[in-house]
Amino acid sequence: MFQLIELRNNVGIRPSLFKLEQTRAIKEVLNAKLANKVLFPHGLCIALHDIVQIGESFSFPGDAGTYTSVQFRYIVFRPFEEEVIIGKVRRSSPDGVWVTLGFFEDIFIPETYLQSPHKFDPEENCWVWEYTDGLETHNLYMDEREEIRFRVVKVEFNDVAKGSQAAADSEELLPMKIIGTISEPGLGLLSWWKEDNI
Repeated sequence: MFQLIELRNNVGIRPSLFKLEQTRAIKEVLNAKLANKVLFPHGLCIALHDIVQIGESFSFPGDAGTYTSVQFRYIVFRPFEEEVIIGKVRRSSPDGVWVTLGFFEDIFIPETYLQSPHKFDPEENCWVWEYTDGLETHNLYMDEREEIRFRVVKVEFNDVAKGSQAAADSEELLPMKIIGTISEPGLGLLSWWKEDNI
């Protein structure tokens, strides 16, 4: 789920940070620049792991800041395909279900990847698994905020920096989007798989 990537960047340090020790100033700049942002095509940046190497610092005429070449390692969130993760139902639509992990919300389970047979209840605005135990059918609702276990099908990236702001706001052009499935035994709401429910 979490990976360690190695990067190199020219880190700009403004005069307001000159009072700090260089390594600490570099860490502050890197975390301010990267934390909670999707770095195309690596994943969602979580935190700086360590600094591998600090090069020489330089400045430009008319610029009060300094720039330093830094090689560093950063922790990113990018699940592997086939990985099984537990999140919470964020919302539902006739197209499928959106899931949140708390720190990442762009997880989508399309209607074709839901447990079958299923139906969308427009009054409750949620999906229903019409589970049959051989004797009768039970309607199992996928309510918001319920814990859900899903398997990652793929991770999609869109370089929204190359597009318009409208593209960045579109669910179809999210910087990083995880496609999941719950159409297998043991997947779906955790409450479904308790012995007293199924």
